[in-house]
Amino acid sequence: MRPIRVLIVDDQALFAEALAARLGAEHDLEVLPVAHDIRRATALIATEAPQVVVLDLVLGEESGLDALDLIRRRYPDVRVVVLSGITDIDPMVTALRHGAVGWLPKTESADLVSQVIRRAAGRGGWIPPTVLGEVLRRLFADGAPDTDDLAELTPRERQVLRCMVDGLSRPEIADRLGLSANTVRTHTQNLLGKLDAHSALEAITVAMRAGMRPSNPGDDPPL
Repeated sequence: MRPIRVLIVDDQALFAEALAARLGAEHDLEVLPVAHDIRRATALIATEAPQVVVLDLVLGEESGLDALDLIRRRYPDVRVVVLSGITDIDPMVTALRHGAVGWLPKTESADLVSQVIRRAAGRGGWIPPTVLGEVLRRLFADGAPDTDDLAELTPRERQVLRCMVDGLSRPEIADRLGLSANTVRTHTQNLLGKLDAHSALEAITVAMRAGMRPSNPGDDPPL
């Protein structure tokens, strides 16, 4: 398999270079030259085609949210993980609304950062478990329930989505539904496209807004 191409965008040069060196030691990650501002970041995305961008929200006098908006508009297939010194939930929720698929504080280990990068490249995401419930609550509060959000999904895609709402991983979904991992991946990609969702977290938010809820312990598997 080809390594995952990663671009770090951070104006703290020493931190960014140290992180790049550490991530570059991972056999399945290819770390591109560090970008310290939005102009350099967009130039590297255009020429080097990273799959995942690790982005700080504070870039000197520039805003990482502006970078998020630009990346989502010009390069919708690029996955953005925010790695920030900011730990408040409000900026976290705002970044997710702007298209980020993950959030990590800068105090986290490089091992976890590399794991989240892999998840992002695989169309997954990551939010600190300690705040996940509150983040989902705030995202869910963005709009009133609308069952039409799920109208285009096939019955099988709805099953997969319900499993995602239940918090199952892809192998667990495959086991529950009696499908192969590749088939689950295909259904997941299809439902993300139909829901205009950039991550599993966004898809779960849409599902919950449409009235889908986690199954209760002991419930029969979705049919």
